[in-house]
Amino acid sequence: MTRRGGGVAGRPADNGRVVHRYGADPSQFGELSLPDGKPLGTVVVIHGGFWRARYDLSLGRPLAADLAGRGYAAWNLEYRRALAGGGWPGTFEDVAAGIDLLASLPVDTGRVVVVGHSAGGHLAAWAVGRGKLPAGAPGANPKVAVTGVVSQAGVLALADCARQRVGDTAALDLMGGGPDEMPAEYRLADPIAAVPPSAPVLCLHSRGDDNVPYSYSERYVAAATAAGGQARLIELRGDHFTLIDPATPDWAAVIAALPGLLAG
Repeated sequence: MTRRGGGVAGRPADNGRVVHRYGADPSQFGELSLPDGKPLGTVVVIHGGFWRARYDLSLGRPLAADLAGRGYAAWNLEYRRALAGGGWPGTFEDVAAGIDLLASLPVDTGRVVVVGHSAGGHLAAWAVGRGKLPAGAPGANPKVAVTGVVSQAGVLALADCARQRVGDTAALDLMGGGPDEMPAEYRLADPIAAVPPSAPVLCLHSRGDDNVPYSYSERYVAAATAAGGQARLIELRGDHFTLIDPATPDWAAVIAALPGLLAG
């Protein structure tokens, strides 16, 4: 296969998806779904699962298919997960590299929205702050700027997730320790520590969510707006998983927000 822009040329996958690799590890790839005709913009899909290896990008495939059917270029991104080659800093380096690979793919990199669910919402909100990271930090110096973010029940308060054991040891496994042991690393990895965001962030969350506290989205939006950033929260009526069901009103809220976010 031929390398392009640091990546690997794509190969066909099922249902019109094309696989593009950004590294040698089996988890360092994404699936690109293109619409018929000129795309309306590019949407990166980052799946959740508390950063654990037993959850993969198959969670994002229905969303990517729906997006492509609506005219968007959908980039369903896989990454190394905690205790399986990822964690700090590998998971973050992978998300950065996966987004930057868009610069070598046949998509519009001037309009890029990242949609992330649960742990993917954490990574999406982290990605929008890459331009503010210090030199040498994982994910610094992005090649592709993010126009906007949709956090679907995102883990937007990573240090609190670790302290409160939301998802049991999920955040501890991701980072390799707690925020009191690794304060510098958490400051680089926690979206709420990086406000204001450099692009608008829309948080979608249900008070009935039993997996990720609604308060994480409330606190993130309050911190982001207090710091002068653009962030808002829409309360939904479903649960943690209706957000990733294309047949639900919760997913319709994502679709409704995309034109404004892609416009910048």
